[in-house]
Amino acid sequence: MNLHQFRFVQEAVRRNLNLTEAAKALHTSQPGVSKAIIELEEELGIEIFTRHGKRLKRVTEPGEKVLESIAIIQREVGNLKRIGEEYSAQDSGTLSIATTHTQARYVLPPSVAKLRERYPKVNISLHQGSPDQVARMVIEEVAEIGMATESLSNYPELVTLPCYEWQHVLVLPREHPLAQKTRLTLEDIVAEPLITYHPSYTGRTRIDNAFAQRHLTPRIVLEAIDSDVIKTYVRLGLGVGIVAEMAVSPGSDPDLVTRPLGQLFGQNVARIALKRSAYLRDFVYQFASLLSDRLDKDLIVKAMNGHVADYEL
Repeated sequence: MNLHQFRFVQEAVRRNLNLTEAAKALHTSQPGVSKAIIELEEELGIEIFTRHGKRLKRVTEPGEKVLESIAIIQREVGNLKRIGEEYSAQDSGTLSIATTHTQARYVLPPSVAKLRERYPKVNISLHQGSPDQVARMVIEEVAEIGMATESLSNYPELVTLPCYEWQHVLVLPREHPLAQKTRLTLEDIVAEPLITYHPSYTGRTRIDNAFAQRHLTPRIVLEAIDSDVIKTYVRLGLGVGIVAEMAVSPGSDPDLVTRPLGQLFGQNVARIALKRSAYLRDFVYQFASLLSDRLDKDLIVKAMNGHVADYEL
């Protein structure tokens, strides 16, 4: 039994039991993957998969237990590698961060810059995607730390901790009639064509829920994942925009005005995500503390060991 066999079993499951796709992902041959899995089954004396001819059909009950053990073994192998990397080079390496566009564009830059000051030999690898993609990247160890607002807490493989609260704001041209109002209602907004985030991004769930609870149907004319794109189309007169407050700052958009919408849509919580039981290098803890002074190393260690489920902002 060896690590290659474990990887082949894991990849077969990831690829929906398609051995051809698993072989492509692993840069090997389909017969080689099939042979390795059969050899592992013979050594263990069980079937990990049921088959129809040469095709895998499903994971067996003992196969589920094998997959759980393989996941633990692979995680600990990854931890061993990271321990070696840290103690052979305490102040160098690569920090891989998975996050959404809004966090990458508006929130992370100051923290990334400060980390580079403290660890000039540490390179930053930034991966952007949807919140669900961010979660998967952390789980699959493409990234060591993830940050997003939606979805992260839905994955039991992750330890997530709240980082900061934020609210949505309305952005609109200065000459727009709603610009004269300081406190808006949902009825004010629902009468306008709306430009806002795609449903899986940046707190969109709260926006949809707020309208649904009042039995209102907003007219959303454009959805985007990028706050700058939303503001661009607001300038073109397509409608009024709803963006995260991080995406606007005094003087950055002199042709637009903003109105806070926290009283209508509530507060959102941006969270960091770490793979449960992963070994974290010291600069990962440092980076988390730069994102929020609440995220100190002791708190994160306790959370990773299962002693802290969450904390209040």
